[in-house]
Amino acid sequence: MPASPSTARAINDRLALRLLQQEGPLTAGQLKQLTGLSRPTVADLVERLTASGLIEMVGESGEQRRGPNARLYGIVADRAYLAALDVRLEGVSVLVSDLVGRVLAEASAPIDDDSGTGPAVEQAVALVERAAKEAGAEHLHTVCVGAPGLIDPTTGELRDTTGLPAWHRRLVAALHERLPDTRIVVENETNLAALAEQRDGAAHDRDTFVLLWLGMGIGAAVVLDGALRRGASGGAGEIGFLPVPGTRGLPSATDCEGGFHSLAGAGAVLELARECGVLGDRSVGEGGGAAGVVRWAVAGVSGAGGDAGEAAVEAVAVGGAEAGGRRAGRAGDAVGGVGGVGAVGGVGGVHAAPGDAEAAGPAPANTDAARFLDALADRLALGVASVVALLDPGCVVLGGEVGQAGGDELAVRVAERIVRMSPLPAEVRPSALGGAAVLRGALLTAQDGAQDDLFG
Repeated sequence: MPASPSTARAINDRLALRLLQQEGPLTAGQLKQLTGLSRPTVADLVERLTASGLIEMVGESGEQRRGPNARLYGIVADRAYLAALDVRLEGVSVLVSDLVGRVLAEASAPIDDDSGTGPAVEQAVALVERAAKEAGAEHLHTVCVGAPGLIDPTTGELRDTTGLPAWHRRLVAALHERLPDTRIVVENETNLAALAEQRDGAAHDRDTFVLLWLGMGIGAAVVLDGALRRGASGGAGEIGFLPVPGTRGLPSATDCEGGFHSLAGAGAVLELARECGVLGDRSVGEGGGAAGVVRWAVAGVSGAGGDAGEAAVEAVAVGGAEAGGRRAGRAGDAVGGVGGVGAVGGVGGVHAAPGDAEAAGPAPANTDAARFLDALADRLALGVASVVALLDPGCVVLGGEVGQAGGDELAVRVAERIVRMSPLPAEVRPSALGGAAVLRGALLTAQDGAQDDLFG
């Protein structure tokens, strides 16, 4: 049965809006070419979408030429404003954008849980409100919150998980109260990172893959046939609880110590570095950065060594930054590491914590660095091999700051081990976005949701 005229118009409008979302401003002629619609039909939809306030003329094609030029049409960016939050154990990072995803403001702040749940929540909500004001956004259409822990797939709410501060759950309720007309979306941080890697990062050409998040804690996100899979209870990817050989015990229902986390979490990576002689005899304490050590070791085996190796360590934000997240630290390329905003879509940069280079000492000898990376790859291969055997994803992305810091040197080592351990082929890739992936994924999720609502 053919579509009614109104249904056909709605389909054509949505197609045109999606193209403008993906491609940016287009002329009517380009819309005709991309949609396959007739010239009169395109002219009608352009007039209709302009009258509805969804698109507007943003310039002309070939403005440098003399004579008449084709008008360029784009989505009305200020039709809606969005916010993305990255919530960690000890801090929050936020950015505010317009409807097309252009970042207008960003900020971050440490959150002192010792001050009590109420003050912690107030500090986080106030940060969102200040960022919105700085962006000139009187109203936020959608806020996407990326948080550690389990998200109930039925209610969409953050579950009360042991080990997470109470202000995490209260924050979502407070956002609903303070922003009653705003759509609040909550998603697991690792899932958001996977969405960002698929859209803009290492998995841009994959419909099926697994992201293994390597940070303060360990997590995984599963994307099968283009869809994010959350599991029956929202816990798909809780790989930190995976029982593996080489630990001192077994994980429990409330504690992942003894699971894969004990081999590949940031603390375990630092301890492994000490055992391999990469850190010498000097302890870096709680403020040490696993991503910095990995990046430093990669510089050693790649021949950079010397000043380049030390610079790699100095470029990594640790201390309160990396201690601020359960599944991801805030090293190097951190997005709004607690205490400073980092790179999001090219905005910002790296942060250095004083004393990192001194704690790490001189650049490692190649043998020490290689031994450390080989030992780390041995550990990571246990988790990757389990994922490959169960899901056959064909591709595993080593995500988070540690995955990005390891780059090809670490990914190749893990891949070599998987070839020996599994009959199933699996490509292993380093993250392209690192810690930036969580905020980027939250922004993309907010943008998609707002456009679905506004575009009909």
